[in-house]
Amino acid sequence: MTRVFVLTNNKGGCGKTTSAANIALGLSGVLRKMGAPNHRVLLVDTDSQCHATLVTTGRNDFGQDDSLYAVLMAPRDQAPAVMAKVIVQSTWDSDLHVLPASPLLEGAERELMSTAGAPYRLADPLSHLANHYAAILIDTRPSFSLMTEMGLIAATDAIVPVEPRYLETVGLMNVMHKIATIREGWRVPHLRVSGILVTKMDTRVRGHKYLLGELREHEVLGRLLCGVIPANEAVSYAHRQHQSIFQYDYHAPAGVAYLKLVGTLMKRSLQAGA
Repeated sequence: MTRVFVLTNNKGGCGKTTSAANIALGLSGVLRKMGAPNHRVLLVDTDSQCHATLVTTGRNDFGQDDSLYAVLMAPRDQAPAVMAKVIVQSTWDSDLHVLPASPLLEGAERELMSTAGAPYRLADPLSHLANHYAAILIDTRPSFSLMTEMGLIAATDAIVPVEPRYLETVGLMNVMHKIATIREGWRVPHLRVSGILVTKMDTRVRGHKYLLGELREHEVLGRLLCGVIPANEAVSYAHRQHQSIFQYDYHAPAGVAYLKLVGTLMKRSLQAGA
């Protein structure tokens, strides 16, 4: 079964896009080095801001006929074929493919709101293509909108990126409760919260260290901690050049941390019987 990881949080600026894109590339690279028979990875951008699309393809001008919007608007029996047609190759690596977003996704939510089965408009066609990929990463909007619900319903594993200043137990528990509500309400028992990812960590800031320690000691949340990504200017510089952190500076602290995270995710997937 292909693991489908969705990066989600109802807060912007916590590293969802950066993490989704770099984890996707990292997984592909590690699988290739291991000699895996399939090391293709798909990155799905469900955010109308198109940031994941832009950094991995160099474009943000996908529209009505060549983006996720076309998949969502297609008749359901034609959606898998449309999805296969609009997926593009990333400029980062030939084995990293991208289902690009479009600004039109903002309107798609309104158009689909009263459509029967709308939350499954991503999951259904994606299930037809999933076996072509070793893993799938889904980037979401900074809110629990219909598009985010689509991403969660299509996923097997939810990863919640958080900044150290947003590690309040109540906030994280609310996100997990929302994911659980979608799992139960839409009957997707395969969906689970598989990780909490701390991003933009600065060990020089006392508050950051305190909040990270608080998270690690929490009875429930501590077991879900899957990685800590340090604050690193190299990430911003890589974005400006439409490069991954590995391409910009393979030895950058954030790059090293993302590779460690990829190893953790692969290990957990194997333990779960992936």
